[in-house]
Amino acid sequence: MRFRHPDGTLVHLSYCTNVHPAETLDGVLAQLRAHCEPVRRRLGRDRLGIGLWLARDAVRALAADPVTLRGLQTELDRRGLEVVTLNGFPYEGFGADAVKHRVYRPDWTEPERLAHTTDLARLLAALLPEDVTEGSVSTLPLAWRTGFDERAAATARAALTTLAERLDALEELTGKSVRVALEPEPGCAVETTADAIGPLAGLPGDRVGVCVDTCHLATSFEDPATALAALDTAGIPVPKAQLSTALHAEEPHRPAVRAALAAYAEPRFLHQTRTATTAGLRGTDDLPEALAAGALPDTAPWRAHFHVPLHAPPAPPLTSTLPVLKDALALLVGGAHPRTRHLEVETYTWQALPPRARPRTRGRLADGIAAELALARDLLTDLGLKELP
Repeated sequence: MRFRHPDGTLVHLSYCTNVHPAETLDGVLAQLRAHCEPVRRRLGRDRLGIGLWLARDAVRALAADPVTLRGLQTELDRRGLEVVTLNGFPYEGFGADAVKHRVYRPDWTEPERLAHTTDLARLLAALLPEDVTEGSVSTLPLAWRTGFDERAAATARAALTTLAERLDALEELTGKSVRVALEPEPGCAVETTADAIGPLAGLPGDRVGVCVDTCHLATSFEDPATALAALDTAGIPVPKAQLSTALHAEEPHRPAVRAALAAYAEPRFLHQTRTATTAGLRGTDDLPEALAAGALPDTAPWRAHFHVPLHAPPAPPLTSTLPVLKDALALLVGGAHPRTRHLEVETYTWQALPPRARPRTRGRLADGIAAELALARDLLTDLGLKELP
């Protein structure tokens, strides 16, 4: 979906296809037919933006054969879909029964991550619509924090420097500008937007910046205004923002609240949990750990890294961090000029929701994704952006 900002800038809204993960190119093509096109039709749009997630095997197939890549572009056009952003965070196995820490490998200390991200940038340059010259790729925030020492940080920074140089060369070759954005996430080497400033400061050009995920921002109790102002001051760009909401428990000391939270403690993904105390942020690496007796102070609200549908917050006594998303979005695109031009709804946890909340059919899933995009569309138009055909 395309929008015109009052200053004339084109702003793109898409949804991320990691909600229907596929490891192969055939699986990606099947997604377009079975999921993405039905979402577009529900929204009554001739064109819908999707943030493609391409796993390692799909990337290798596309990178090895220009004919295959043209075939993907043809299929996108046929289905009324366009791509300006890729989710390069998961490398493979995102549809596994237990993802947990596996999603952070390979990290930016390993050559496979640089090679994969370079391939993604090259593919995106080829997939961008003819009238669009800028693409974005989100990626993991360097590594999971465990074992990430000064030597690892130096290795990761060298890899990002090489990446920036390759992205410069890509634009010279294709005329398309692709930028990569580290996505701060609780528990990682770059947990917050503030943590991103040091590793990114001084990198050549503006090719590598931050992807602001509003679920992660909220989980870490970051104030959107403070976070974005710090990035501005440091000169760190925001090539992309992911519109998502976290799980919020106002009164975690209550048994009913803890029972409600326990319904979201599932085995597939990590659900890092945080609470803000007078001594600073306290947290656990997963929701089951937080629910163990005495693991976290329970006199202040808890937030868990669980992407809940934007339009459907949990039933009381829980809720979502939609107010944080609204505040962040107003700061990202509601000012005189947009801080970012790429917005992506990223609720990949539909099938990890408590059983009664899960969509039972493809049609119900398409209904839910379309409802999320409709909410995001309304928020953008309320901020003065104009939806384009």
